[in-house]
Amino acid sequence: MFSLHSLVDDLQRSGHLVRLEDEIDARLEAAEIQRRVYARGGPAVLFANVKGCRFPMVSNLFGTIERARYLFRHTWDSVRRAIELKIDPAVGLRDPLKYWSAPLTAWRMQPKLVSSGPVLKHETTISQLPQLVCWPLDGGPFITLPQCYTEDVSQPVSVPARMARSNLGMYRVQLAGNQYERDREVGLHYQTHRGIGVHHKAAIQAGKPLRVNIFVGGHPAMTLAAVMPLPEGMSELTFAGALAGHRIPMIEPNRSQPQGSLPIYADADFCITGHVDTSAPQKPEGPFGDHLGYYSLAHDFPVLRVEHVYHREGAVWPFTVVGRPPQEDTTFGQLIHELTGDVIPTVLHGVKAVHAVDAAGVHPLLLAIGSERYMPFVDNPRPQELLTQACAILGQGQLSLAKFLLIVNRFDDESLDLHDIPAFFRHLLRRVDWRRDLHFHTNTTIDTLDYSGDGLNMGSKVVIAAAGPPIRDLAAELPPDLRLPEGFTEPRLAMPGVITVEFRMSNVEGLISTFDLRPSTFDSVPLIVVVDDSNFAARNLNNFLWVTFTRANPAADIYGVGAFTDRKHWGCTGPLVIDARIKPHHAPPLVEDSDVARKVDALAARGGPLAKWL
Repeated sequence: MFSLHSLVDDLQRSGHLVRLEDEIDARLEAAEIQRRVYARGGPAVLFANVKGCRFPMVSNLFGTIERARYLFRHTWDSVRRAIELKIDPAVGLRDPLKYWSAPLTAWRMQPKLVSSGPVLKHETTISQLPQLVCWPLDGGPFITLPQCYTEDVSQPVSVPARMARSNLGMYRVQLAGNQYERDREVGLHYQTHRGIGVHHKAAIQAGKPLRVNIFVGGHPAMTLAAVMPLPEGMSELTFAGALAGHRIPMIEPNRSQPQGSLPIYADADFCITGHVDTSAPQKPEGPFGDHLGYYSLAHDFPVLRVEHVYHREGAVWPFTVVGRPPQEDTTFGQLIHELTGDVIPTVLHGVKAVHAVDAAGVHPLLLAIGSERYMPFVDNPRPQELLTQACAILGQGQLSLAKFLLIVNRFDDESLDLHDIPAFFRHLLRRVDWRRDLHFHTNTTIDTLDYSGDGLNMGSKVVIAAAGPPIRDLAAELPPDLRLPEGFTEPRLAMPGVITVEFRMSNVEGLISTFDLRPSTFDSVPLIVVVDDSNFAARNLNNFLWVTFTRANPAADIYGVGAFTDRKHWGCTGPLVIDARIKPHHAPPLVEDSDVARKVDALAARGGPLAKWL
């Protein structure tokens, strides 16, 4: 049996974890410490003395890619080799010694049923759990690393068969606040394109409750599995077993439990069991400081009726803090890319690679390298196959949540590295033709957490596809004869060819036509971004990406100098203009509590094991 408590001890011995004995409040203070430690590349932190709570908390387990690799050091290579075999089975014949462990990995991918486990040792209540609040306006305490387990009620009654098609997802859970009945109800928030939604719909159609088990803790492989973008119908338990190095033990429901009860992860530190009454009204969940760097506001979401709260002896409560990237969950994206990056070309033919940009909040900005192969004999190609590939990308799982999809042709520069974001933008901006290369998707779904659109899950997308030889050089400094219309101030060069400007009035579109179109002024500046604070937006790349792509709704906030519409295709002859200012309907950005910040400053001043990380 695996124990998170033992892993914590191992991390401490190896120098990856520091134990903090000072009394720390789970409300805001623990989160403030975690943000600072993460930002400085610090260790995992065990909060041994949580105010008003008997359970210790641990954060920053995935705080660095090096520590994450340490967690999976015994299995990482074998999982990568298994994925390589999936991509190309012939490699196993060419190098059988390298892939000798594949059958063992396949065996570990099968969860096993057990009759009991450590997690059932004790029971408690929701209010006795750590009440983690990360941001001042959060609607209550949340579980930030939950593993929400569900099954499809329409599947066969056999427990192994149901587990094979189960879903394990990281859907945030609000433990208290709002209208929830204390210790009896918790909020269950999930977004579009999540596997739990399929199970919820099946339960509604069957007129049955949706049973949910929420695991906290256990092997870190379960945490990573809960965020893995696996194909629909493939259980995350299989991936977790391969990465953990052992079959995931699941406690089989017994006859004394309610009909349809789900198996329980035996090695979890905590497990909340309950059900969603599919005929009952939803309740407000939120606000919650989320990974776009803003609050997701209160909206009605399903309510979980709590039946039991189990925990093991020596249980440890793992948590993270979600906020403007980068945060600890950035490592999840890095790990997923390392494991699955090579799979993309096998799923999306012609697509070499995709990169959801963490600094822009992940879903708002997706970069892609495709392959323009349709007309190789044409000297001056235009995007053709790239558009087909863009449609395929936007039809693929969570990639479909991309709001700005920027795609270029691999054959224009075989050395282009998708993760070199400045180089990617230079490549695209030197080639893009705003008259033809903008393709909008209007009145569509966007990320639930993105408030730049017209409402919850509602907004637009734009595909920007560029191919062919360069058509311009990019300005490396502000043009000396730059003239902006009245009201546009504080121009700054954010990157070659990109200017940020401030504008305090509302009518951006009405003044776009007055931009000075002299060739010497704007030929080398294809993109202008209107912002609230030009100095901030242009100060560094992360600021520019966050401001530009989280605060703009393409169909509403993209304008152009010399704009035109030709047979329902919109384009412009001069620079593209993106209005990336905060709008009245946007959610507020995340700001730390100043009193709590001073308290952590004082903790750092006293010295101690964490002082240099605070």
